[in-house]
Amino acid sequence: MNPFAGRVAFITGAASGAGFGQAVVFGRAGARIVVADVREAAVEEAVDRLRAQGIEAWGIPLDVTDRVAYAAAADAAESHFGDPVTLLFNTAGVNGFGSAETLTFADYDWLLGVNLGGVVNGMVTFVPRMIEAGRGGHVASVASVGGLEGGLMTAPYSAAKAGVISLMESYAKVLPRHGIGVTVLCPANIRSNIATSHDLRPGDGGDTGIRTDEQFVSALTEVHRHGMEPETLALHLKHAMEAGELYAIPYPEVREDLERKFGSVLDAVPVVDPLAPGGSEARTEALRQFRRVAAEGGGRSSK
Repeated sequence: MNPFAGRVAFITGAASGAGFGQAVVFGRAGARIVVADVREAAVEEAVDRLRAQGIEAWGIPLDVTDRVAYAAAADAAESHFGDPVTLLFNTAGVNGFGSAETLTFADYDWLLGVNLGGVVNGMVTFVPRMIEAGRGGHVASVASVGGLEGGLMTAPYSAAKAGVISLMESYAKVLPRHGIGVTVLCPANIRSNIATSHDLRPGDGGDTGIRTDEQFVSALTEVHRHGMEPETLALHLKHAMEAGELYAIPYPEVREDLERKFGSVLDAVPVVDPLAPGGSEARTEALRQFRRVAAEGGGRSSK
């Protein structure tokens, strides 16, 4: 059985790069595609390219940081297709490289706003709708290998992507009971135009520690030119979703670095606390009791 056929898939950042790759792969699998992207002209071009392949597609311009616009886009998509969105892809993302000590409030606001805030907006907009529709489905968010470890020149980007990973881990604890799968995709580099994403930054970008000089951008563009093809990345995501896997990290070259990083994390955890030998048992029991109470409460709030 094809789990994607006939479903409405809402894909942010879908006019190019990883998002367009997802539109192609899941459109070929029978999903009806919503192309959501901040670039209006690119939305129209992407829809035309998808339709030329026989994929049912419709587009809408969307700034993922605008919650009012996001809700309106969700309404419009469901009205257009006559069905609820049951496949959500939080893919829109931007990047900026600058040495951590030079970055500004404006840099953090932009990078956190799009890369983490945009995912939050997608989840809070669509998850309640998906649960109410009662048709199951899947949510997938694009994080990054960079979210698994901080970087010299990627502090806000890495922080945002780490937040996306934790966010999806949290949703993965509750959405399966509603028949909704959860996957977080952590790419390394992709063949995309993210090296010039600063062109999409609101305002003049003057208050910044992000490097946008021609030499640096050219070197970064060359790195991404050798990245994984977006459709290949989308196929890896599709396989992970079909297998019910939470993590999709289809880059063998990062395995050694991740083993080193998580090994150092585990090395920092003592087997026994020499300063309070019995403390861990008491803390563990208290946490166990809290989890029991929390589980009994289910999804209820204290309104």
